[in-house]
Amino acid sequence: MNRGRIYISDEVKIMTQEQGFTIGVDLGGTNLRIAAYTRDAGLLDTILLPTRLAAGCEAVVEDMCGAIIALKDRFDSQYELAGIGVGTPGPLELPAGRLHNPPNLPGWDGFDLRCALEKKLQQTVIVESDANLAALAECVLGRGRTMGVDSLCMLTLGTGVGNGIILGGKIFAGAAGMAGEAGHATIYPDGPLCPCGNHGCLEMYASATAVVRTASQRIAAGLAPALGGKTWSARTLAEAAFAGNPDAKQIYTDAGRALGIGLATLVNTLQLPLYVVGGGLVQAWELLKPAIFEELHHRSYVWRLVEPNSALARHNPRGTTHVLPAELGPDAGLLGACILPFTANGQSSSKS
Repeated sequence: MNRGRIYISDEVKIMTQEQGFTIGVDLGGTNLRIAAYTRDAGLLDTILLPTRLAAGCEAVVEDMCGAIIALKDRFDSQYELAGIGVGTPGPLELPAGRLHNPPNLPGWDGFDLRCALEKKLQQTVIVESDANLAALAECVLGRGRTMGVDSLCMLTLGTGVGNGIILGGKIFAGAAGMAGEAGHATIYPDGPLCPCGNHGCLEMYASATAVVRTASQRIAAGLAPALGGKTWSARTLAEAAFAGNPDAKQIYTDAGRALGIGLATLVNTLQLPLYVVGGGLVQAWELLKPAIFEELHHRSYVWRLVEPNSALARHNPRGTTHVLPAELGPDAGLLGACILPFTANGQSSSKS
């Protein structure tokens, strides 16, 4: 990355400062991604770093701040910094920005992330859950914009199952910032123990981790002869399922069934116009889709009333509910962190 300063005329600088740029951070258990962003140009530049969890919280914060400062130094001659947004795995207490026993960030329980960042950077930082930010990006820049809606519920299928809710273009965070944990809704009460302490959570069935674990367990039990004795990933399982492997197809059908049960509860509870499914596992959407909609039809009378092409939907299109795959892919969380300062300031963002 070229970190050299770019000098431009005062006239151009004044014009671009009116627009401003933001810096977004996507804090993951494996990688850190830090990007500069403007509403007109989208992502200007991105820095990718490993997340040094073994070195401790302060070391990771040091890496984040170093990248933020590098991007600020690079672009502050062209634009005025409009804000810094940070997405982190939860549970996250807001507005304090304090983490509470996050499963994907061991050793971070009780860590005041926002305070640590602001102390080092000497400026305001907005901290949000990564799932909320992915949902915000999908609403403002992705599927929500495509569908012309400003409210949605998003499930992200990755290491776990994240969940974000957007109402009227704003994140619904709940009383303490911890709303949107549908990944830990109980699907099967006698199911496996989840790291959260509950049994049978949605993420124990419908995450990329769950799909791989299910394959390993069925192979070990002799219940998936078509998978042989090899080691599988979510991607290779999907490839095998698309190629007709019956055991791989069944694993994705079972994941889709769990997802459909979870979505049915969300539709019955919220009846938002749009439910978006994202994350790495959504690349297998066509494998998941039949079981998802079978369960929706079976378990949600609200869905049967308001699904596309229903009698109610034909007479009241604004009352229709859609369930669709996400559009933005793996950049959703990072884009959400970048646009967070704009939306927090009551502004809008239009480019990805």
